[in-house]
Amino acid sequence: LNYLSGQKVLGFDTESKPSFRKGEKNKVSLLQLASGDHAFLFRLNRLGLPPSLKILLTNPGILKVGVAIHDDLSRLNGLKSFHPASFLDLQKLAPEYGIEDKGLRKLAANILGIRISKSQQLTNWEGEELSAAQQRYAATDAWVCYAMYHRLLEL
Repeated sequence: LNYLSGQKVLGFDTESKPSFRKGEKNKVSLLQLASGDHAFLFRLNRLGLPPSLKILLTNPGILKVGVAIHDDLSRLNGLKSFHPASFLDLQKLAPEYGIEDKGLRKLAANILGIRISKSQQLTNWEGEELSAAQQRYAATDAWVCYAMYHRLLEL
């Protein structure tokens, strides 16, 4: 958290255990935060939302960038109420650059020219241990948001 608190911009994402019933939504299982060099995965299904993470998520001096973050923030608030500060949804920024695609995969392809796998998306994020593939997937989702934001600033 000391490292993350020293960053000006962080990539942001969450994962939840998938639900296969209409209208059923599970709590956030995992919070992912990334800089250009490091990604951190927080198992919220085990930790809850500790005060130290709430401080980071409410810090107006750290920009947190993600894709489709409204639901993520709503679910995080379901764990413990807080007032998110300095969040930017890349879906809202992309049209300013003539990019109409909204999904993370398409945004990454258009902005960074890379293809990211979504193969782990519907796996169990509350398992005893996260597989290496799950960890890579989760870290990539947060990092790619950080990278896309910085690429858009260069355009």
